[in-house]
Amino acid sequence: MNARLRIVLAENHATVRQGLRLLLENEPDMAVIAEVSNGEDAIRRARADDADLVVMDLSMPGMSGLCAARELRGVRPDLKVVVLTRHADQTYLHELLRAGVSGYVLKQSAHAELLHAIRAAAGGGQHVDSALTRHLAAPFTVSDPRKAHRRIPAVTDREADVLRLSAQGHSNKEIAQRLDVGVKTVEVHKANGMRKLHLSGRIDLLQFGVMQGWLNES
Repeated sequence: MNARLRIVLAENHATVRQGLRLLLENEPDMAVIAEVSNGEDAIRRARADDADLVVMDLSMPGMSGLCAARELRGVRPDLKVVVLTRHADQTYLHELLRAGVSGYVLKQSAHAELLHAIRAAAGGGQHVDSALTRHLAAPFTVSDPRKAHRRIPAVTDREADVLRLSAQGHSNKEIAQRLDVGVKTVEVHKANGMRKLHLSGRIDLLQFGVMQGWLNES
């Protein structure tokens, strides 16, 4: 497949935008098709369904990257959004994951982190900057050595497969196709696995997925 991933850059600093364009255009599988400087223009540009992905700064004048990400989810639910920010903050991370972004990358990280996030998003997965994974995994970290050998309830291999794919951002329908089972079967495995692991929602699943290394798998 020779098609390049079509990317819109949403960043209000022209110098940063230029650097991002040079970085992405140097990749054989990526092409920057538009540049915008605020959230409103990102949404407007995304309506012309020729874009596959938006790389968006979290802090922009007018509409913030978080609000724009939420809006884009309604306008183009198929569009992937990778957020680029200086904020290594758990609250921002959780809110953006709830908003449906596919990637969260720190501006101060190596360029490879952004490229990995873009490719993961394009493949239907999610990527959280490796510098932030400890925040997501923190609730599952064992601080008391006496509890270190207390095992979590065992999940079946199929339940683990479903939870891993779900944490990576795949829909139940996509998981069913990958595993060659029915959607209802996927729903049952997911519900059973989350019950056994005491996971109450998507953020819990993402946190557990980070601890397992699922979100950073290629």
